[in-house]
Amino acid sequence: MKSRSVARPENDDEQPRLAVLIDADNAQPAVIEGLLAETAKYGVASVKRIYGDFTSTRMTQWKQALLKHSINPVQQFAYTSGKNATDSSLIIDAMDLMYTRRFDGVCLVSSDSDFTRLAQRLREEGLTVYGFGERKTPDAFVQACDKFIYVEVLRSEASASNMPPSPPKPAKPARKTTKSAAKKPAGQAEPTAAPVAEAGKQESLPLRLIRQAIEEASDDQGWAFLGAVGSYLNKVRPDFDSRLYGHKKLSDLLKAHPRHFTVEERAGEGGAKRFYVRAA
Repeated sequence: MKSRSVARPENDDEQPRLAVLIDADNAQPAVIEGLLAETAKYGVASVKRIYGDFTSTRMTQWKQALLKHSINPVQQFAYTSGKNATDSSLIIDAMDLMYTRRFDGVCLVSSDSDFTRLAQRLREEGLTVYGFGERKTPDAFVQACDKFIYVEVLRSEASASNMPPSPPKPAKPARKTTKSAAKKPAGQAEPTAAPVAEAGKQESLPLRLIRQAIEEASDDQGWAFLGAVGSYLNKVRPDFDSRLYGHKKLSDLLKAHPRHFTVEERAGEGGAKRFYVRAA
C-alpha cells in the first residue's frame, strides 16, 4: 500500500484535517454543539455533512441546527420503505473523501453497526477514525474506531456548562461546635456531583485495565508517564473516557483513587508539567 501524503498549503498551521459525517437517522441534534467542540480537540473540521431525508417532519430540529453550525445537509430520499439509503450515501461520500488524500481523519456520528466496515477501511488507508454514538452502539463499531466517544458524555458536559453559577452564600458568624456540627470535620468540602457523568450511570473503574496500562508503560521503579498510559488505554479500549467515571482528565481520575494509584507531578522541559503514575 502506498503511503498517504496530504497536500497542505504553505500557511497551514499543521492541524489535522477532519471530515465530520453525521447519520441524521441515528444521531440527536441536542449533542451537536458538544460534538463539534469535541472534534476541535482532534483537529479542524474542514468538511461537515449530515445525511438524511430532510423532507420528513422528524428532521425539523436538525434543520434548525444546520444553519447555526454551518453543516451541509445531504438530502437522501428513502427509495424503499424499510430500507436505509442514508447509510449508503454516507459511505460513498466517505470513500470519495478518503481518495482525495486531503484528510487526516474522519468523524463518524452514528450508533449504527453498519458503519463498522467503513471505519475499518478508513483506518486501513491510514486515516484516524473518531466514532460518536450512544451507549447502545454495538461493540463491533466501537472497536473499529481509533477513538469512540459516547454522546451521553457530551450531553452531560453541555448541561453542566449551561447551568447558571450559584450565588455566593453570605458569610456566617463563627460559632461553637455542637454535636450535630461535629459530625462533619471542619474544612471538609461539600460533596459535589460528578462533572460530566450522568447521575446513576457512572461506570465502575476498570482497575485491571488501568493497572495493565501502567505496567506496559512503567520504568524499573514502576512509574509510568501518564500520556503513555492514556495512549495505551485508548488503543485497547477505544471507548475509554475518564468522563464516564466522573472526571474530565485522566490525572484527576487517578488522583481520586489514592488507594489504588499514586500520581506524581514533575517538571519537564521548559517547565512544562508532566504527570507520572504508579500502581499502589
